[in-house]
Amino acid sequence: MAKVLVVSDSHGQRAELEELKKRHGQEVELMIHCGDSELEKNDEEIQGYTVVKGNCDFTGDFENEIFVESNGLRFFVTHGHLFGVKSSLMKLLYRADEVSAQVVCFGHSHLLGAELVRGKLFLNPGSLRLPRGRQERTYVLLDIQGNKVELEVHDFDRGEMVELRQTFNLG
Repeated sequence: MAKVLVVSDSHGQRAELEELKKRHGQEVELMIHCGDSELEKNDEEIQGYTVVKGNCDFTGDFENEIFVESNGLRFFVTHGHLFGVKSSLMKLLYRADEVSAQVVCFGHSHLLGAELVRGKLFLNPGSLRLPRGRQERTYVLLDIQGNKVELEVHDFDRGEMVELRQTFNLG
């Protein structure tokens, strides 16, 4: 069993990233930031996160894509702007197939969402700074147990949104 924290689009909010490390740093084995942190690679607040470059990350020297494994699952992390995620997940799906990823983490649209496509989990944790489609500033915790992934959505200000908890069986 392993836990992964996924956050995106914090747009310069340093205190929130530090707070997430305090809240969950001991229970998670991986912390992912899907871009638009607007921080530098050596900024203290981003330390400990696996971070990709977003379209608003003009100064940070981050990669556009990162591949990482957790508890036997291969993660593909990207911001999404280079894959047109605001209109379709198709390009992201093709890339996930190319790199044999089972979990795809992305941001860019600021829209919280999770869906299973051809046995792969596509996850956008929403935004800590400017959420769209809802008022809550969201991030996600994934609890990985083999090919089963339990997803918990958290409102930064109020805690877990239990009604949004979902379980996905990856194929």
